Amino acid sequence: MLNNILNEQEVATLRELIATSSRIVLCAHKSPDGDAVGAVLSMAEYLHTIWNKEAFIALPDAYPDFLQWMPGSERIVRYDKHPEQVSEAFDKADLVICLDFNKADRLHAMQEPFDNCKAPKILIDHHLQPDIQAKVTASHTEMCSTCELVFRIVWQLGGFDTLDRKFASTIYCGMMTDTGGFTYNSTRPEIFFIICQLLTKKIDKDKIYRNVFNNYSSWAIRLRGYLMSQKLNVFEDLHASYFTITRQDMKDFRFIKGDAEGLVNEPLRIKGMKMSISLREDDRKDNCVWVSLRSVDDFSVAEVAEKFFNGGGHLNASGGHLDCSMEEAVRITRNAITYFADKLRK
Repeated sequence: MLNNILNEQEVATLRELIATSSRIVLCAHKSPDGDAVGAVLSMAEYLHTIWNKEAFIALPDAYPDFLQWMPGSERIVRYDKHPEQVSEAFDKADLVICLDFNKADRLHAMQEPFDNCKAPKILIDHHLQPDIQAKVTASHTEMCSTCELVFRIVWQLGGFDTLDRKFASTIYCGMMTDTGGFTYNSTRPEIFFIICQLLTKKIDKDKIYRNVFNNYSSWAIRLRGYLMSQKLNVFEDLHASYFTITRQDMKDFRFIKGDAEGLVNEPLRIKGMKMSISLREDDRKDNCVWVSLRSVDDFSVAEVAEKFFNGGGHLNASGGHLDCSMEEAVRITRNAITYFADKLRK
């Protein structure tokens, strides 16, 4: 069975906030991944089915094409496409539920209407150091995903039996994507208890896997092969690697959002590899490089991200960004690897 993650007062406050709200906004971080999209969609389904409330779902920008199949995704409104509509929703909101982000700046351009919103907030997240003023904060870094948190809250409140496959599918997708198909950060027995419960809703877990991980274009596969063949730099003695994705690479291989999703994990398949770093130029903004970091065992890429890449995250999966050229980003990355040489050699 699952332990409760909210105390009695938090449960009472959460119920009251939902019950007394009629204009609820659900939001998640920029460049939303499977966990972010899964969390907002599953929460929207819970509010609809259990509370008969239709939430407004706001995301800062595009999410990968391989998540378009998710039930309810047609309800998502992107701030980069419809800033006035999203701003109006925040302005009129009487409750905002923040999912899968710990700081307002992770909303990027959507931070302005978020900060201006006077409505009470609920925070449901699994990242370190939450920094959002909320009436209820469910922040548990030990959870594999925000979707696990959403499930456990719904389970504690007693709504799971009423929910159907739509809710279960989005929860499973978020948990699956944030653990690399349950290959990291997924050793707690509670995770597999939850999966067992989701399977009772007759989700097709194999199809969900195919929808996410076997849904690339031929150009995306060529890009991935090219990057691993021509752009991968390996520090054999330090058990670390990095690769770069430039605008020219994206142009040459007809890049669309999601084409490089999960690729940062690929170098970890090299025997003895402890850390992998991906550097990707922003496709629109000059001198902006997005950084993804992955590791195995007890090597903390969160520490690397915080110290060198203006970011953070989890022990084995973190991200950040650099406001500089790709050449400078490579220099910083090489310095970061050298800086942590002693820990990487262990």
